[in-house]
This record gives sequence, C-alpha cells and structure tokens, in this order.
Amino acid sequence: MMNRILPMAISFLFHAMVMAQSEGLTSSPYSLYGLGVINQTSIGKTNSMGYSGIGLKSTTDINNLNPSNYSLIPRHSFFYDIGVVGEFNSYSNRGDNESKTTLNFSNLAIAFRIADRLGAGVTLVPYSDVGYTLLGLVSNIEGSNETFESNVAGIGGLNDLNFNLGYGITEDLRVGGKASLLFGNIEESETFTISNSYFELNETTNYSGLRLGLGMQWDIFDKLTFGSTVQLPVKLKGNLTRSVYKTLDGSSITVEDEEGDNVSDFKLPLELGFGISTRIKGSLTLTADYKRNEWDTTHQSESIGSYRDQDIYAFGAEFQRNPKGFKYGQRIRYRVGFNYDNGYLAINDNKIDGYIITAGIGFPVGFATNSAVNLSYAYGSKGQVQNILVKENYHALTLNLSLEDLWFRRRVID
Repeated sequence: MMNRILPMAISFLFHAMVMAQSEGLTSSPYSLYGLGVINQTSIGKTNSMGYSGIGLKSTTDINNLNPSNYSLIPRHSFFYDIGVVGEFNSYSNRGDNESKTTLNFSNLAIAFRIADRLGAGVTLVPYSDVGYTLLGLVSNIEGSNETFESNVAGIGGLNDLNFNLGYGITEDLRVGGKASLLFGNIEESETFTISNSYFELNETTNYSGLRLGLGMQWDIFDKLTFGSTVQLPVKLKGNLTRSVYKTLDGSSITVEDEEGDNVSDFKLPLELGFGISTRIKGSLTLTADYKRNEWDTTHQSESIGSYRDQDIYAFGAEFQRNPKGFKYGQRIRYRVGFNYDNGYLAINDNKIDGYIITAGIGFPVGFATNSAVNLSYAYGSKGQVQNILVKENYHALTLNLSLEDLWFRRRVID
C-alpha cells in the first residue's frame, strides 16, 4: 500500500505547485502590495476553529500549526489531507462597489510515523496570493497638460512547501522542527494607448528562500496542553524578467527583453506563536493562540505604506458527543472560531486590520479509521472606507478530505 500511495501523493503535490504559480487565488486589492495577501489558512479542522491550534494536541489528523504534533501520529497510520476553497469577495470605497469569486486549492499534506514517538510530514499551502486589476488609471503625459489611461493587473503568489519532523521526548513533552521552501512568482502587466501608439509592459518577479522553524508542546495536565512556535527571519531572493511591447503610430513594432534583473530581497520577520488547548468532559475542546510577527525589524516600506509589527489572536472550539459512538450522529464534529489580525501593512498611517468568524462540521468516513470530510465556512472583513482605503468583505467555503490509511496491520482470523 505504501509503495502505491506515497508516489501518488508526491506527484500530486508537485503538480499542485505548478498550478498554484499560474492561477490567481485571490481578488483582494490589498494583494497589490509586497508579496500579496499573506494567508492564515490551515489544514483540515483548524480552518473552522479560527485558524488556531498551536497548543492543540491531535492524534486523529494533521496539525500543521506546530511541527511537534507530528510525533503523535499513531502507529500504522498514514494521513493525507487535500483541500479546495472558494471565495466570494466584495469591495467598496467612497465611489464604487465591486465583487468577485475565486476557486482554487487550499492545501495538500501527508503525514506518517517513522518510529516510536517520531513522526514526519510534508505540507503545501499558498503562502501569499496576488490577484488584482486596476482599470482606467489616469496619468499625465510628461511635458504637456494631456492625460492618458492605463490598465494594471497582477497575478501569482508564493507557495510554502513544509518539511516537518516531530519527536516526543517524554509522554508529555514534544519538540519539532520544520524547513519551509518558499517559492513562486508575481506577474504584473501595464497597458495603455496614446493616439495610434500602444504600450505593454510585462514583469515577472521570481522569489525563493528557505526558512527554518521550531515548535514545542507540553501537556501541563492530562487535558491541558501548552504550545509554542518560532519561525526565523529570512530574506527571499528576487529575480526580475521584463518584456516591453510597443507599436508606434500603428506601423513600427519594437520588442525588448531584459532577463535576470535583480530586485530587492523581500524580508520576512521573526514570528512567535503561543497556544493553549483544553478538553472538557471528553467532548469539548477549546483552543486559544497568540502570534507576534516582528515586521518593524525588516525596515521595509511600500510607495504609500510601511510594514508594522503584527498581532494575531485566534480562538476555536470543537464539540463531539462521543468519538467512539456507534451512532453516526454521535461522531460528527461541530466547530466554531474567531480570529483578529491587527495587520502588518499601514497605508497613510492606517493599519489594515481585519477579523474572521469561522464555523464548520466534520463528517466521519467509516468507523475503523479517523478519516473525515471537513467543511468550513468563514466570513471575514478587512480595511475601511477612508481616504484611498478599500473595505473588503468575503465569504469562504473550504472542503477538506482528511483521510487516514492504515499500513501493515495484521488481520486476526479466528
């Protein structure tokens, strides 16, 4: 079984990487800045628990929010999780309203046990998304009072390929590490027409870098777990490819290509995370996380904004009446959550903060495994109608197939 499943899973992961670089996963106007919109989305059930889970002790599925949790993968188990997400976004400012819909993958992941108290996994999630279109931008023609209109569009984003390893030092203390390969490209284009002349500029910026992280979970009591994570700062190397296409007075055509131009490194900050979870009467699980991202130390800025230290607060709850109940309804999991992000980008000294309300349900698949179909809904709001800022509201629906395969279990025949 392992020889069939593992190559298929790896092939699926790499196929998704290629697709992720060529498809827009967002339509947010705030993806215009930096690497685009940085994602908080997770894997499986934590999508509906406010994206919390640093301190969540889980033995039935993949928890990618803390690498130390991989040490809890049960013997003979092989987990894999595949997710897709659809978003409906609406935007408003002082003069206009607009809405868009996007659909794409949200994650791919595998996890397995290596030895006693030692587990590993590979996950692929979008790290950032770019997908914006600006139409009818008015600019002045240098040296005259005339103006022209241009259209600007961007698409792409970065992928985050994680290699995770978790080890249980004792029954109550677990540690883990991860190496994140960040890679992808951002394609931007600008077009305009003046009289009989047409101009088109296309730029593709490729980014890549390796980021390291650590995690820990400690069972303070039997049903109370504390967790922490750290992701080290890193500089993402950038490489720019530019092509220019011109038609002058409808007759002369010039094509210019410039490849390999260097662009400034993009700095990702030190990220610290702390979380706690508890189980109440065996049926209710509560989680709470706090994350701190030190953007100030990167000293980065945009043309009309700057990066500021970021605080994220996340809370979640899951209820399951009886995990081993014979009735199907007793094994269904119900989840809710809340997430508040005070933002990492400030435009005209106004930070772009936002909140997300989540809910979801987990439908068990079969009785002998931990397989489940997880359905998550999220409503989020970001920004504000003020000056040049845009108010963004969105609805997101995520479907995760969180499946468990069992290896090498001997059948008992009477």
